[in-house]
Order: sequence, then C-alpha cells, then structure tokens
Amino acid sequence: MSFEVNKTFAEINDKIRAGKAVVVTAEEMVGIVRKKGAVAAAKEVDVVTTGTFSPMCSSGAFINFGHANPTLKASRAWLNNVPAYAGLAAVDIYIGATEPSMDDPLNKVFPGEFRYGGGHVIEDLVAGREILLRAESYGTDCYPNRGIEKKVRLADLPYAMLVNPRNCYQNYNCAINLSDRTIYTYMGTLKPGGRNATYCSAGELSPLMNDPAYRTIGMGTRIFLGGGTGYVTWHGTQHNPAAPRLGNLTPKRPAGTLMLQGDLKKMSPQWLKGVSMQGYGCSLAVGVGIPIPILDEGMAASCGVSDAELYTQIVDYSHDYSHGIARNYGEVSYAELKSGEIEVNGKKVQTAPLSSFYKAREIAETLKGWIEKGEFLLQEPIELLPDAGSRGNGADDG
Repeated sequence: MSFEVNKTFAEINDKIRAGKAVVVTAEEMVGIVRKKGAVAAAKEVDVVTTGTFSPMCSSGAFINFGHANPTLKASRAWLNNVPAYAGLAAVDIYIGATEPSMDDPLNKVFPGEFRYGGGHVIEDLVAGREILLRAESYGTDCYPNRGIEKKVRLADLPYAMLVNPRNCYQNYNCAINLSDRTIYTYMGTLKPGGRNATYCSAGELSPLMNDPAYRTIGMGTRIFLGGGTGYVTWHGTQHNPAAPRLGNLTPKRPAGTLMLQGDLKKMSPQWLKGVSMQGYGCSLAVGVGIPIPILDEGMAASCGVSDAELYTQIVDYSHDYSHGIARNYGEVSYAELKSGEIEVNGKKVQTAPLSSFYKAREIAETLKGWIEKGEFLLQEPIELLPDAGSRGNGADDG
C-alpha cells in the first residue's frame, strides 16, 4: 500500500532530539483526525501516546537476593510469606503477581478477601518498604547453608527485573452473570440476573487498539512501564491476532498481548499496585504506555479511532466462560460501556470498568511530556509482533 505521507523512526527521533516533534495523546488524536482527516493529521503529528492501568495477572519479578555466608542454593523461598519460585539458580527467584500468602485462607471462607500476595510484595518493594526474605536449601558442598532469613529493601537486592509474560490485552470481554447467584471472578463481582456488567480496557487510549495491525510494535519497542522505562520483549502468552476484526482492523474479541520487562528499581508504586479481588485472588495493577509513531496516514487513521468505533462482546461468566462455550450476548462499543449503561437481552444494565481511564490518560500525558522534553526516544522494533497470519491459541483468561 502506498501512502501520501511517509516518515521513519529515525526522522521522528531527530525531531524529538531537536524539540520539534509534535506529540499528542490518543485521546487528542481522535479529535484531530475527525477534524482534519488522516492525511493532514499524519503530516502534523509525529507521535501518539497511549496508556492503560488495570489488573494484569500474568506479571511478576525476577529477583537475585545475593549470596549469604556461608553460601546457599535456595530450593524454596518466601517474600513476606508469599512463595517465590526458586527453581532457577542459587539465589535467583521469581515472584508471581497472583501468588497468595502462605497463611491466606483462600476461598475456605467464601468469598475470600486475598488481602496480600505477590502483587502486593512487588508494590512494597518499589515503595521502598522492608520485606522479610526467607529461603531454604537441602545443602551441597558448594552451597552448604541450609537456610537464611533477613529483612531487605529493593535497594538491597543486587537485581530486580519486572518481567510480565502477558500484559496489555488488545480488547477484552464485557462480563455479565446470567445465573441466579452472585459470582466472584477476575472481572470483579457480578450480580445475578445480569444486573451489572464489567469491562477492562482503556478503549481509545489502549496501546494495541491504536496499532491494531502491529505495524510499529514488536521486540525492542521502548515503553512506559510501571513509572519507568521498559521494553516489549515479544508477544505475550495467549497472543491471538487472528481474532475477528472490524473494518478499522480493531478486534471484537480478546486478541494481541505483550510480554514486557523493565528495571524494577526505576519504577514507582504509583504505577504498580497490589490488587485484592474478592472471591478470586490477588493480582497486580500495572501502568503501561506505548508511543505510536505516525509513519503515514494509515497509522494516523488507526490512532484516530474513537470509543464509539471500538467494540467488544458480552460474555456470560456464570456458565459459558467457565465451560468454554463460545457464545456472546451481543456487542457493545466502548462509548456505550463508558456511558455507565448498556442493554443486554432487552434490559438496561449498569457498567463498571476494572481499567482506570483516568490513570490511562495520566500515563499518556506523562509519556507525552517525556518525549516533548527529549527524554524518551522511540525504539524501532527488531521484529514486529506476529499478525493475523500467525494464530495464537485463542484462550482469553485473566
């Protein structure tokens, strides 16, 4: 496809260095494209910034806690009584966001509160709080120590890297409950009889909604992650680019995902928050922002798509979702969802987001400021994300 406007990453970065790049948020770009058209918008705008802030269960951190004296090869480890995976190397561990504390009653007293887990450990670390590290070992000649227990802060750890296998879902379901009892899910608490509906996307500000065909995002893309700088390391688990799409190329179902990583020591508790979801478990709310270079009018058009032009499916989480039944109860736009009310089976249903549009807007504005100041350059990916020609497994859990 030929375009009237053609820019490169290098040309846009030169403008950023010179302080001449025009940077707008995805929310602002909607109005520009509507008023001036895609070609004029592409000529005027160089970078569009996006943002999302929501629970992202498939998140966690690799940590090296340093050698003890005598040395130890951890076979089991805990951070504030939350189990970490120790099957890596002597003092390397991985803490997952959804891992609950050892003494959590879980759902034995239903619905469980899940007050503390891996996501809360990560928040405590980036907040500079002291946590208790425990590690056990079976002992070897080179690692004779059988166990250690000490209090540490993030600054004490030789290495801490946030590594999230699946973040930034490109669209997600709108959840309802058609049963006769209240249910507790990763989409929140759902009232019986379809009396409420929840959704989890920043809509027109959401990163992958602004590059629906993955033309600028891939391995090596530099991003805002947890308040610091991070990178896309590849597509995330359950990446499903072959999901059905609208004419504007945005998916109507859960589709693309991203694997992300960044230096935990440079992040902020403002953008990494431990989450407790009643009756379901614990998680981590992650702030992510991705800059989209406006290479041509095609990219301008993609970044100019509004909430009214983005749709998702309504899914019953009381039976259909848990039994793998591919059925929906209609499709709704994000404009409808954000209005606070949709119609399902002829009835008015109140809606509520799990994703914070307010914080997504703040992330997009923050990233915009970094770029305008020349503090953040775009990184052209080594390889773009797999597109619709490469099918994922199609699963869409939390």
